[in-house]
Amino acid sequence: MNSNDSKKEIDQRIAMITGEPKRAIRVLSVPMIISMFLIMAYNLADSIWVAGLGPNALAALGFINPLFFIVIGLGNGLAAGATSLIARSIGADNKKNADNAAIHSMVLTLAVSLVSTIIILISLSNILFLVGAGETVGLATQYGQIVFGGMILFMFSSVASGILRAEGDANRPMYAMAATAILNIIIDPIFIYYFGWGVKGAAWATIISSGISCILMVYWLFLKGDTYISFSREDFKASWKVVKDILMVGLPASAESFVMSVLGVVLNLMLVITGGAAAVAVYTAGWRVVMMAMIIPIGIGTAAITVSGAAYGARNYKNLSNALSYSAKLGLGIALVTATISYVFAGYIANIFSYSSQSAFMAPSIASFLQVMFLFYLPVPLGVTASSVFQGMGKGITSLILTVLREVVFISFFAYLFAFILDFGTVGVWWGIVVGGGIGCIVAYIWANMFINRLKRIDGYFEKEY
Repeated sequence: MNSNDSKKEIDQRIAMITGEPKRAIRVLSVPMIISMFLIMAYNLADSIWVAGLGPNALAALGFINPLFFIVIGLGNGLAAGATSLIARSIGADNKKNADNAAIHSMVLTLAVSLVSTIIILISLSNILFLVGAGETVGLATQYGQIVFGGMILFMFSSVASGILRAEGDANRPMYAMAATAILNIIIDPIFIYYFGWGVKGAAWATIISSGISCILMVYWLFLKGDTYISFSREDFKASWKVVKDILMVGLPASAESFVMSVLGVVLNLMLVITGGAAAVAVYTAGWRVVMMAMIIPIGIGTAAITVSGAAYGARNYKNLSNALSYSAKLGLGIALVTATISYVFAGYIANIFSYSSQSAFMAPSIASFLQVMFLFYLPVPLGVTASSVFQGMGKGITSLILTVLREVVFISFFAYLFAFILDFGTVGVWWGIVVGGGIGCIVAYIWANMFINRLKRIDGYFEKEY
């Protein structure tokens, strides 16, 4: 591709994210959804292959998952911060600030990943004991030490993908994720069973395949030179304001993942009390399926970060409102289909996680879990879209408050209420997720609508006055 073709393609991407929101959300969300399905596919592959080692091995992954999601959350948080600021800069037609934001986000990624890796590796065993891993601590530690040792790979890939999406390029992050997922799915069984490495094999497969994504991102962003964003030394001007703008979205977004990880720990503890390690294993397997069902609304919401950021930067509040309503409606329509499929085929899906003699007993419980969770899918697009639009506007604290309300206040409260006060046991924990999550998502969407309507009224007032 020559320089004229590259410039034309860049101009088309910028015109798309600053133009009609519905088209931009559709175009950006499809590659994002495919990328997230690929991510979940290789996470699911880990669970499926590890399930063959028995419920303790699968439960070990369940205790690592909340910590791992904190790591992923740090990367996704910084990515959201970078995407938001770059998109707002593009909307305001300020390329210099967009370039500077991208460089700052990379520096922050290196610093945060280094510090976080050291802290987690030093304290991993103690954390696992605190969260109730019990007899699975050894297996969980083996898996976690390898995965968390490669933390920089996950964080760099997330932030680099966020930078590309901010300028309307969602395809290349999808290609990188495809290469990662395919490699992981291929080498997972080889490392776990052929080499006899067990859970350590699953961890090494994840690390090696993640390195592929990083290699591709380095080439596209730093070597090929066909992006809107540039990384030359002349583009960099150290600024605490830029750091603050990134972190005002990035830290709350990361904290949201931390809050959800804390919720995972709390739910695991409740499940251990009500049903032991087997209940955690059921939840671990079933929740992977739920997360796959949530990929589409999350992908749409991620696209909304870019579109709403560009609209907010341009002070185009009509586009901002359209981005919110269209994303929610699109996600809700798809969630209806997903929920129906999940409910009808719950038994077949459960068998995927119970193919070995050691795990066959879990199939009925996993199926029951999925048939409760199908109700959870319906309000999710409302909450995800609201949080994404707030992040796009740079209102990370508001997004965090909404997450805390949903995860800590509502889900934790109702899970405890149903499981212990009303004595529903393990099933009560499941219903707590459904009821609490639903209420939290509805509250978030109403809040976002009210905020944008207020912006439109204020803007209309100043237009009349001046």
